[in-house]
Amino acid sequence: MAKKRRIVIALGGNALGNTLPEQMAAVKITAKAIVDLIEEGCEVVVAHGNGPQVGMVNNAMIALTHEDEKQPNTPLSVCVAMSQAYIGYDLQNALREELLNRGITDIPVATMITQVRVEADDPAFQNPSKPIGKFVSQEQAKMMEENFNYIMKEDAGRGYRRVVASPKPVEIIEIGTIRTMVNSGDLVIACGGGGIPVTRQGNHLKGASAVIDKDFASCLLAKELDADYLIILTAVEKVALHFGTPQEKWLDQVSVEEAKQYIKEGHFAAGSMLPKVEAAVDFAASKPGRTALITLLEKSRDAIQGATGTTFHL
Repeated sequence: MAKKRRIVIALGGNALGNTLPEQMAAVKITAKAIVDLIEEGCEVVVAHGNGPQVGMVNNAMIALTHEDEKQPNTPLSVCVAMSQAYIGYDLQNALREELLNRGITDIPVATMITQVRVEADDPAFQNPSKPIGKFVSQEQAKMMEENFNYIMKEDAGRGYRRVVASPKPVEIIEIGTIRTMVNSGDLVIACGGGGIPVTRQGNHLKGASAVIDKDFASCLLAKELDADYLIILTAVEKVALHFGTPQEKWLDQVSVEEAKQYIKEGHFAAGSMLPKVEAAVDFAASKPGRTALITLLEKSRDAIQGATGTTFHL
């Protein structure tokens, strides 16, 4: 029997929606695309973002402190854990249902609440840049800065969002358990929202006020699981040079060296396509035979067959 291709999929926010009802509808579509890959003979591990969701949880926890003065403010790391659990809950149920609808009864689905270690001296803590939560007006942003000591930044003309530190992941704490589950045939959802950010203090893991970029966490997860593919799903079918200009050029096959040159030339926007390309390059460069893909959710089956998407290779 041929060895199954092992794939780590990094789901973007568009695969999850922005509210609870939107998420429940979105994960049904997401589940179909993931099970398509399983029917192609792939072994799939799922990671996902949580930008809107962790902001929503954080806002709900702040509202609770206003209702009950005895309630302390909830640490951002705890909000990440909460978002992992409720996103995982919807995802695993949608995936289980889709598998059963197709007569696949031998693949258990489980969510692993995952801690990811970052370095306490990571420079990202000095320059918060990761947007979370919903877009708000300038007036609302000013109020949040004054009342909650948030750092708010204008985001591409769409309004203001809270930004937090986004340190690089260096260790997935539960990787041994995740590897055991994947090797036994489970469909595992892990490193949700980039993982719960923690720093090591002796034997203690302390939650950090940060959100780890899900693309970098997914890359680390894919390397640790010795995956064949890292598929980063986003809002465009392919990566482009000169995006949104008359010189726009869509990329099909890109070598690691070519991609590094494009990054150096500043073709990809920070906080948008840049981390996706950097994660793709990191994974493709990590071992011969490893391939990274960036494409649309609904095109993932075509991308794995080489019909679309941007492919990164050594």
